[in-house]
Amino acid sequence: MAMISGKRVAVVLPAYNAARTLRATYDDIPHDIVDDIILTDDASHDETVALAAELGIHTLRHGRNRGYGANQKTCYSTALQRGAEIVVMLHPDYQYSPKLVTAMASMIASGEYDVVLASRMLGRGARAGGMPLYKYIANRFLTAIENIMLHQRLSEYHTGYRAWSREVLETLPLQVASNDFVFDNQMLVQAIHWGFRIGEISCPTRYFDDASSINFRRSVIYGLGVLHTCVKYCAERWGIPYSPLFAKETERRLHIGLDPNSSTIVTHEAQPSRIKRASR
Repeated sequence: MAMISGKRVAVVLPAYNAARTLRATYDDIPHDIVDDIILTDDASHDETVALAAELGIHTLRHGRNRGYGANQKTCYSTALQRGAEIVVMLHPDYQYSPKLVTAMASMIASGEYDVVLASRMLGRGARAGGMPLYKYIANRFLTAIENIMLHQRLSEYHTGYRAWSREVLETLPLQVASNDFVFDNQMLVQAIHWGFRIGEISCPTRYFDDASSINFRRSVIYGLGVLHTCVKYCAERWGIPYSPLFAKETERRLHIGLDPNSSTIVTHEAQPSRIKRASR
């Protein structure tokens, strides 16, 4: 058993057309402390699933493209079913450094934090790594607005590299969160609403041709969704509970394991705690 402080660590990889970068991502994951690696493929058109099977990754595949948020829901519910106590969500496009998994998981295992964000805005990682200027400005602007509306002091809300405790994943009503890109932001705002402790760590980033990135139109839609989520949060604080994002009903929480009503299938089974490092 690998573990950190006696806690099982899982890395989840929400994947879509990640065949060109999956091996590099996998090789840089610190396998000495990771007990389980789970990949959910959102109906890719490339060889992502075949490569994941070759690497021995526990792999699931959506029969149709269900969206980035739905992909994460499958990842998290599967990780919980397989006994994870700390779950690190890492994009398999090699844009973020997998080597930080140890630090992020350790911050959760210490008991000091419930959520850890790998921030591209701490230090000079974003622009140095090639983040487009318009995305950098939009990130800074949205983060400033969110800090005001949510009464927080985070350096970034929009990173795709996050670690969660099991308690967080079992508490938040993630079933009612979006199946699209704004899921990330909604989940983080939910964690703030529930009072979970959030820590940050500086993370370098890489922007290159094979790294996934949403286009300008989708970025605008995402930005509007972020602001709408903040409005819902403020309404909840002001006693106007009109959003299910902050509902306490247990049926709105993640369904642990596979959803029998979805088209998700297991395509390859890797045994937890028997992960081997792939050769380059």
